[in-house]
Amino acid sequence: MSASVQGRSSTRSFARTSPAAVRVLVFGTYQRDYPRNAQVRSCLRTAGIAVTESHVAVWEGRRHAWSAGVGTLPRLLLAETRLALRRDGGVRADAVLVGYPGHADIPAARRAARGQPVVFDPLVSLFDTFVSDRGRFPATSVVGRTLFAIDRAAFRAADVVVADTEAQAAYYVERFGLPPDRVRVCLVGAEERLFSPRPSADHPFHALFVGKLIPLHGLDTILAAARLASEVPFRIIGSGQLERELAHAPPNVDRVGWVEYERLPEELHSSGCALGVFGTSPKAARVIPNKAYQALACGVPLVTADTPAARELLSNDENALLVPPGDPQALADAVRRLARDRAAAERIGAAGRATFERRASEAVLGKEWRSIFDQLAVT
Repeated sequence: MSASVQGRSSTRSFARTSPAAVRVLVFGTYQRDYPRNAQVRSCLRTAGIAVTESHVAVWEGRRHAWSAGVGTLPRLLLAETRLALRRDGGVRADAVLVGYPGHADIPAARRAARGQPVVFDPLVSLFDTFVSDRGRFPATSVVGRTLFAIDRAAFRAADVVVADTEAQAAYYVERFGLPPDRVRVCLVGAEERLFSPRPSADHPFHALFVGKLIPLHGLDTILAAARLASEVPFRIIGSGQLERELAHAPPNVDRVGWVEYERLPEELHSSGCALGVFGTSPKAARVIPNKAYQALACGVPLVTADTPAARELLSNDENALLVPPGDPQALADAVRRLARDRAAAERIGAAGRATFERRASEAVLGKEWRSIFDQLAVT
């Protein structure tokens, strides 16, 4: 799926000032500080792409975009009206990029594109997230049907849809009837201005989980593993749908509601290992979360579920420890092993960092993003 971009999008061409000049307008209500969005902008600039932003804030200051409740709907409607009327001061671009969570932005983006291609980096399907994975709404409910309709319209209206794994790309193709040649894959990566290795320090071992407390992450599996490995400290940073489960956490679990994004590298470097996702849903099998790349970038050993998506990047006992999804005993055994064998932990952490540099660094991903826009320019 990542080999070429053809079909409808391949008929479009850019009005460039020179063969090397690529101008991308990042457009919409995308959450500016969300790791995927910030990382993509950084990658584009690393690749020599001129980035201009046309942004209307809706999700800033909200930890869980699209789940902030109906109170956000008026803000979103007002933002979409502003975007529809915006002319961006005559800014011309070779392509328009819509990021997460910009599913409702695509109609306005098509108008702003003025005939140039629109690239959509959705990160998730809204229907998959809130209906299939989190179970917030029945599929046949008004909300469920509406989310699917928003998804389908957005995915089909974009000239190119960018997925973060091959498994996710295959889902988009099958679920929304997209031509495979209109879907590309770019890994998530991590912001290198923050996430990088540091000299190892002597600190007590603990297993670190950072993230939203949602079914995909397998909080129940993590807590059960902590009970089994009662001699190993666990640290859980986050909030969300399943917070109530922490009321029954074992004594070896330290819970922190949240930390600032800029402090995450410090948390990672003071841990013994980082925990990824362990949920058993179909969505959990298709994603490699931000936290996994951040651990790899920092050279911290990663433990995560053995899924088709994970296998696209990781190999068990080489650059990570992979355990069966939803298996507390396997997770407890993996954490115990890293706690007892610091040499193995250092080896796996170093191999993880090497994998990050080879597959997910800003230089590598910048070239992949550049190739998307370059191929769109071919008539």
